[in-house]
Amino acid sequence: MGDNTAPIAAKKPQELIKHDDIRIDNYYWLNERDNEEVLAYLQEERTYYKNLTAHTEDFQKTLFEEIKARIKEDDASVPYKQNGYWYNTRYEKGKEYPIYSRSKETQQAPEEVMFNCNILSEGHEYFNLGGIAISPNNEIAAYAVDTVSRRQYVIQFKNLSTGEMYSDKIENTTGGAVWANDNKTVFYTKKDPTTLRADKIYKHTFGTGVEEDTLVYHEKDETFGTTVYKTKSKKYIIIASYSTLTSEYQILNANTPEEPFQLFSKRKRGLEYDIAHYKDNFYIRTNKDKAVNFKMMIVSEGGNTDNEYWKEFIPHRKEVLLEDIDIFKDYYVLSEREKGLNKVKIIRWDGTKSYYLPFESETYTAGVSHNPEFDTNLLRYSYNSMTTPNSVIDFNMDTQEKEIKKEQEVLGGKFKKENYRSKRIWATAADGEQIPMSLVYHKDTNLETTNPVLQYAYGSYGYTIDPYFSTIRLSLLDRGFIYIISHVRGGQYLGRNWYEDGKLLKKKNTFTDFIDCSRFLIDQGYTTKNQLYASGGSAGGLLMGAIANMAPELYHGIIASVPFVDVVTTMLDDSIPLTTGEYDEWGNPNESAYYSYMKSYSPYDNVHSQDYPNMLVITGLHDSQVQYWEPAKWIAKLRDLKTDKNLLLFDINMDAGHGGASGRFESLKEVAKEYAFLLDLSGKIQ
Repeated sequence: MGDNTAPIAAKKPQELIKHDDIRIDNYYWLNERDNEEVLAYLQEERTYYKNLTAHTEDFQKTLFEEIKARIKEDDASVPYKQNGYWYNTRYEKGKEYPIYSRSKETQQAPEEVMFNCNILSEGHEYFNLGGIAISPNNEIAAYAVDTVSRRQYVIQFKNLSTGEMYSDKIENTTGGAVWANDNKTVFYTKKDPTTLRADKIYKHTFGTGVEEDTLVYHEKDETFGTTVYKTKSKKYIIIASYSTLTSEYQILNANTPEEPFQLFSKRKRGLEYDIAHYKDNFYIRTNKDKAVNFKMMIVSEGGNTDNEYWKEFIPHRKEVLLEDIDIFKDYYVLSEREKGLNKVKIIRWDGTKSYYLPFESETYTAGVSHNPEFDTNLLRYSYNSMTTPNSVIDFNMDTQEKEIKKEQEVLGGKFKKENYRSKRIWATAADGEQIPMSLVYHKDTNLETTNPVLQYAYGSYGYTIDPYFSTIRLSLLDRGFIYIISHVRGGQYLGRNWYEDGKLLKKKNTFTDFIDCSRFLIDQGYTTKNQLYASGGSAGGLLMGAIANMAPELYHGIIASVPFVDVVTTMLDDSIPLTTGEYDEWGNPNESAYYSYMKSYSPYDNVHSQDYPNMLVITGLHDSQVQYWEPAKWIAKLRDLKTDKNLLLFDINMDAGHGGASGRFESLKEVAKEYAFLLDLSGKIQ
């Protein structure tokens, strides 16, 4: 193969039949991860990518150093107090991984280093430590490690007084561990080794063999996952079963871990709820009785807790999405969203005080942070906007005074908030809906002329991309780019209906919303077709694949990261991780109506002979969320059918999974590659 000759994957037609419909998949064979021919093809793609981007390698290094220079290397989190200790996460200069530590009673007390991940990660290409859970007596830490990037964690234990690492090793878990109040019983969640669905809750007695662990609960419904956690009140251990549309909980007094769990309220399709405990009651956030944007209900802990006994506590509001409740001794705090913006409401239990935190900006992101302490009048929350670095703020709910504990530092000496502008604009969709967009740009960028634009969106699972600050993004803004988040349907930016209108048989609204936003940006003179770029990852990568097929003429370049593009084949294969739990999002293609609809937008199935934009596709060989072969097959088919001479690049990381590289600076190199691709296309490499 010549240096600049695109790899050609062999065609090995595979007939796929469903509902009397025949699909011919020429690249089905690429799903054999250990096949030498597959690995050879992927290596060819890697070589091709490196050859065609060799001229930007020096610029990538420049970008990487520029982005890295803004980040405080010896950074630390704001310590939080839990059960008599102050916990902290910090980084040391030149090191990739965090150090987890704590101090007893006061922040000035001597530091106890619990885990130095720079040492623990030695010898591993990928390393992620998570799920640190401290026993109630503060002596033993359960923690979890993933060294493959398939999110299969091994739970281990450490004595925080002596430093001893115990031999207990619990494999193939989600990473979380929950201690009962006896300091020896630990509950955890195991995964199906094939599908990676979290399906079993086990009970482990610390100090005994893992083979003696007891199966406490098995979630047999393949469309559900399960997890276990402890209430903030520390009184209950909760098992949650969840699917996209339905939830169910079981409860157990944390003082009696030997007892069986009791069903809280049995699952009922379409009924979603979650529970919080305070004093003698449970507080239930739920969509019961068509409360689309959720309401709060209450039930006594002593009686029957089934949903028919719930009583209304906070009514449903048509214009306000109720997202969460945080409970303190004297207050409860509601996280809401209205007209796309975060709101935080603070209410005294005795009803004598009720108010919202004041936020001034036109577009911003604010949210309640980690507040593990129950008996405190301090609420910790975070605030940022597209022009304002993130602040961690402690707010006194009694006096309404606030203390900024930390504002994210942007190093390098060049950043000034006043040099950037952000605003919110609205595009009209084909069906008349108004689609909001949050944008940010350098004040020297003249909006009266056309500019390069990077338009980003996600648009699935009701997951909202808020208008957040990014030090990384400054490398685009300082070079004249406008960065735009399109809050398309499928997310929950404008409430629950915004999500409902972008899933199942309405999924195409996500794609057409994005395209309508693009057309608006061009029509209003923000940019031109030769300067508009689009980016999205995972389900947002599906969005990128769909717009590439539907409106390729609008974009000069597209970046698709770990893209979910082979929708029909994947959703028909229930052995692939996470598939069956996805039916409520995409539909079940075993039913012909969903099959036909999915097939009509699935990016891989709809590649055809036409010109495509310049494209960069990124994936990891070990991705557990979107298997590597989806983008690999997509690339192969695009190479065969596209009629243009534009770039089609496939950057496959042979060591990483869905989240990319694990080191905090290694991951910046991946961003530098993406930005170099964009800036090269836009003629702004300098």
